[in-house]
Amino acid sequence: MSLDSPASSNAPAKAPSPITVHVSHRGTTHTLSLLPTDTLALLASQLALLTDVPRTNQKYLFKGKKVSPGAEEDDASPGEGSEGPGDGQRTLEDLGVREGVKLTLLGATRTEVGGMHAAEDEQRRVERILRERAQRGTVKVRSTASAAPTPFLRIALHSTLPHSTPAHALLTRLSTDPAVQSVMAAHQFTVGMLTELAPHENPDLLGLNVNKGEVVKLRVRTDAYDGTRAYGEVRRVLCHELAHNVWGDHDDNFKTLDSQLTKEVAAFERAAREGAHTLDPRAADAYVPPEGSYSDFVYAPPVEREKEARAQILGGTKQEGDSAEDRRRLAREAAERRAAR
Repeated sequence: MSLDSPASSNAPAKAPSPITVHVSHRGTTHTLSLLPTDTLALLASQLALLTDVPRTNQKYLFKGKKVSPGAEEDDASPGEGSEGPGDGQRTLEDLGVREGVKLTLLGATRTEVGGMHAAEDEQRRVERILRERAQRGTVKVRSTASAAPTPFLRIALHSTLPHSTPAHALLTRLSTDPAVQSVMAAHQFTVGMLTELAPHENPDLLGLNVNKGEVVKLRVRTDAYDGTRAYGEVRRVLCHELAHNVWGDHDDNFKTLDSQLTKEVAAFERAAREGAHTLDPRAADAYVPPEGSYSDFVYAPPVEREKEARAQILGGTKQEGDSAEDRRRLAREAAERRAAR
């Protein structure tokens, strides 16, 4: 063989052909064209732009495997296993990603992560304030109302419903609402736990007070579980339930206090806006809005249904609506009854 003849080893290597990869995320499929030699980190950076899911939150499922690109600082130490921190520098070919393969992307978006962090920060802020108040003892600040214990000892989402950051944020906002806190301090009200009343539980009710403030339940989520109810309406129901801390039956005494609490909330907010020197809603010079101007929402639950629900909880009776079908039916019927009133 002549040494001058061209050697086959000197022929240029054939460039790899692009492959099509389909990535499904929450019902939307994204189609990308990549090289088999591209890394998972490159795929993750493109998906971060398309889905708003940060690289560190991304996990991919395909062919019974789960891989994660990890953080950028993990790229220096490629991982060995399918869930190693260094999967970001492994090539698609190495991971078994071939032409036309479909991957499922899991992970929270930046917006969702920010909302969860905001709710957690707010909860920590409230707990810090309450600890500082307890350490300082009684402090009088621009108010003639007598000192009162912490209004809400605990807040919690419904134990059987999926976690909802908006629902938790609404409960937190209620528990830290200056107007609500002022009114509760003025009347020396305390609530052991502020929590949710699920739409499928007692669908005719928007709130429930158990054992005069031991637990107050509020309908926070919509009947369709696709969001939260208007804050003003939920706060109005809270005033109604706080009146049950004193009066159990819906007699004239209860109705008077219910109306008074709602007016005092509005009076506090008006006084705060106008820079009044007193923030005690019962003070003689506090603003009292005209009748009917403080709220267009009127809450008048069925009295007998409210008594039955309270008795069921105290007696441990199992409630109707355990199945998904029952929950949908009860929520639909309740919405129709409220619309008819």
